[in-house]
Order: sequence, then structure tokens, then C-alpha cells
Amino acid sequence: MAENRASADGTGYGEGVPCWVDAQLPDVAAGRRFYGELFGWTFRDASGGSVWALRDGEPVAGLGRKTDGRMPTVWTVYFATPDIEGLADRIWAAGGQVVTAPMPVADLGTSALVTDPEGAVFALWEPAGHQGFGVRHKPGAFAWAELYARDTEAANTFYGGLFHDALFGPGAHPDFGRAPVADVFPAEMPPHFLVHFQVADCEAALGTVGRLGGRVQAPPFETSYGKVAVVTDNQGASFAVLERPER
Repeated sequence: MAENRASADGTGYGEGVPCWVDAQLPDVAAGRRFYGELFGWTFRDASGGSVWALRDGEPVAGLGRKTDGRMPTVWTVYFATPDIEGLADRIWAAGGQVVTAPMPVADLGTSALVTDPEGAVFALWEPAGHQGFGVRHKPGAFAWAELYARDTEAANTFYGGLFHDALFGPGAHPDFGRAPVADVFPAEMPPHFLVHFQVADCEAALGTVGRLGGRVQAPPFETSYGKVAVVTDNQGASFAVLERPER
């Protein structure tokens, strides 16, 4: 699976392109304080107690309140699609699962929660009023999504078939990749997607995470797409900070 970058003009995303991320948190107000200081985000209220995070006035992420305490505190990546029903059917046919059937989100679009055959959870987004990220690949915005899988060849087959054009089509510049779980996490860690946010200075970001009550899961390591560290926020949601090499 390719591991290079994509740019976006904020006008829409092709099928298979990561187009949005959100976190489900026990305390949205605490999330606002943590991420606002870490990334310089400002916030706009949304429905149901959720908020949109903004960078320079453009949407970059969502923070929502967990409605069920048994659910994990996590960041979720959404992949764009023009046909969410058809894509959900293809995921099921390829061995994945549809956890939450497609449902409208006000007049913003339609979402669904799904898994790949190994159980890694991700979401789908068919846009209406909300296309997704207004900005990405800049400090304080989404930069990359890495799938940590147990069977990387099976992941290549599943996602390569599902999102072939986004990954391998003419002019494709995918901004998600995959790696074995054991490269960074203990072998017992389940397969999962890890959302990466870009920062200007990885070490400085880790200092801020610690000061705000978060912790470092994996100290900085080098990848083909930059210097990465894995952290958790002060409520337990894991994500990564990514320092891009100078161009």
C-alpha cells in the first residue's frame, strides 16, 4: 500500500480519501481545553453537544460526547464516498462488518461505522452540506492515517480492492498507509487506525501533551512520511503527532 501524501483544496474528496476525523470523549469541554492548547484550535458548537474544531477558521476535526460509557474513547477516521450504501455492501462482501448502518447526520451528510476483516474500525462519509476537512497537511490539522494490522498482505488486498482508485489510480496521492501492529504496539494490541496530526516540532508537542495531562505511548520514531510519536490525550484517546521533513 502506498505511503505518500495527498493535498486537498477543501472542495471535496474522492472515494477512499480520508476526509474527516472525530473523537468520542467523556468530557467535550476538557477536550476543547486539551486540543485547543495543543493545536491552537478554536471551536464552533454543533448538534448534540458536539463541537467542530477549527484551524484558521476552517474545520479540521470534531469532538463529540460519548453516549455510552462502555464505548471506547477514540479518534475515528472517515473515508469519503459518493455512494455509502454501495460501499457498505462492498465492505461486507469483502469480509468486513457494518457496525452502524448508514444514517443521515442532519443536513451535513450520511455516515456509517464499519470494520475491516481484522476488526479495525473506520467510518464512511457521503457528503451533503459538509465535505470534510477545510484544511489538512498543515500544523494543527490532519496529516496521515496509519492502519496497524496483524496481516498486512490481507490489508493490502482489502483496502486495495475497496479504494483502488484512491490508492493506485492515475494521479493518486494516498495519505494513509499500513504497518504491522508489532512495529509500534504490543502484539496483543488489536488492529486499528491511528490518526496523525501535523506539528511543527514533535518534541515540543510531546512536552505540551505531558503538561496537559496526556502521556506518550511511543516516543518519536522515523517513518517514510516524517517523525512520529504516539500519545494519548488526558481522557485516553490515542493519536499521533507528525513532524514533516523540511522541503
